[in-house]
Amino acid sequence: MKPDIDSLILYEDAHIIVCRKPAGIPTQTARVSEQDMVSLLKNHLGAAGHRQEHAASGSIEHPSAPYLAVIHRLDQPVEGLLVFAKTPAAAKDLNRQLNTSGFGKYYRAVVCGIPNPPEGTLEDYLVKDGRTNTSRVCGKNTPGAKHARLHYRVEEICRDTEPVTSLVHIRLDTGRHHQIRVQMAHLGCPLAGDRKYGAQESPKKAGALRLCAYRLEFTHPKSGKQMIYEL
Repeated sequence: MKPDIDSLILYEDAHIIVCRKPAGIPTQTARVSEQDMVSLLKNHLGAAGHRQEHAASGSIEHPSAPYLAVIHRLDQPVEGLLVFAKTPAAAKDLNRQLNTSGFGKYYRAVVCGIPNPPEGTLEDYLVKDGRTNTSRVCGKNTPGAKHARLHYRVEEICRDTEPVTSLVHIRLDTGRHHQIRVQMAHLGCPLAGDRKYGAQESPKKAGALRLCAYRLEFTHPKSGKQMIYEL
């Protein structure tokens, strides 16, 4: 079922779009038959542009393809907040922020077990295996290794589940492939529902990946205003 894109957009102006990505939909995909956020948003922008140009000129047969730049991504099973740029200038500024001061990217996750200590910073080097679409913790000098850092804090422990699970708040300082999933699994607490990285759940009991990008902070590329969004 095609999601209602208008209901997913939290904010839009001439420069950016902030939206909620549902779990199960990729941010961007090369598969022609698969729906992604980029195609949904481009259709939205194209329809809006068509209406505006039609109102201005009376008719238009072939509206130009709208500009939309992907700034950051979420894994397909992950729900959460994304910002896209609608102009090259906005894309340049948002990418600068992402690569220097960084965005404020905050997640909540349900993990198997109880992280020890209950609060801490994880710093590792990760390397991606494109063949299996997985990443793993590696040594600093491993070819392709990238530094990864996050801060976590246990918010709640549920002892009524099997295994015991914990609700964890996570601040992501770097944006590596499957970073949260890999680093929490390396700590000994894989995300609930994440069978790719070691969650020990039976096929009958296993549910969706329990990870949500619930808060996003950045500076507006044009006005300089601090933008904060939360699910």
